[in-house]
Amino acid sequence: MDNFSALLEQEIPRLRRYAFALHRSDRCRADDLVQDTLLRAIAKQHLWEPGTNLRGWLSTLMHHQHVNDVRRSVLFEGRCFPLEGFHDTLASVNDTSASLQLRDLDRAIGELPVERREVILLAALEGMPYKAIAELLAIPIGTVRSRLGRGRAMLREMMDPGDGAARPSRAREGRPARLAA
Repeated sequence: MDNFSALLEQEIPRLRRYAFALHRSDRCRADDLVQDTLLRAIAKQHLWEPGTNLRGWLSTLMHHQHVNDVRRSVLFEGRCFPLEGFHDTLASVNDTSASLQLRDLDRAIGELPVERREVILLAALEGMPYKAIAELLAIPIGTVRSRLGRGRAMLREMMDPGDGAARPSRAREGRPARLAA
């Protein structure tokens, strides 16, 4: 096994985790995305420069593959139905509140706009720094911060819709309120 193959093999768990999050628990589509990404990586191996960030390069390949898949799926929308939609795939546990919260979080993440969902998954699930996310998605770092902040706010709102009171921002806690001029 050559060095590239060994490095590629080490990245497979991260690719699978990110693909699984992108496809919202549809393991088959996530595995297909990982396989397509790995095939593309092997085919374009000559473009990767040893010593550079392989994880970032693979994430970029996966991101582009995912975008292509989403565009392609729009053409076939309504023609097929995932089997997972017809039965409950959650394993039963003694404490159902945790699994219910995870289910609600999964649904809330799925309702986020794609741009915000991608940034949240890359930052929270993959632990990528903002700068790396900005480079991967080819957007300014300020846009990453904005999407992340707005996405988190949307998640908080969706996860706790019964709370009608506005929550103060953590950045403003303990500071006197400013009055508009």
